[in-house]
Amino acid sequence: MKTNKSFTKRLKVTRRGKIIARKPGQNHFNAKEKRSSQLVGRRSQELSARTLTPKVRQRYIKF
Repeated sequence: MKTNKSFTKRLKVTRRGKIIARKPGQNHFNAKEKRSSQLVGRRSQELSARTLTPKVRQRYIKF
């Protein structure tokens, strides 16, 4: 099965194995948003490993 490269570019695996992902929809058109919502969009979010089944993990994360 091929890896979904567009999604893997948004992921980062930390030393301890946590999977950090960028929030979607924060690339452009942020000028009209409030400053607080702009800053919230810059933060990354952690994906819980429990929700990722082995099949999904194989598809989206290269190991």
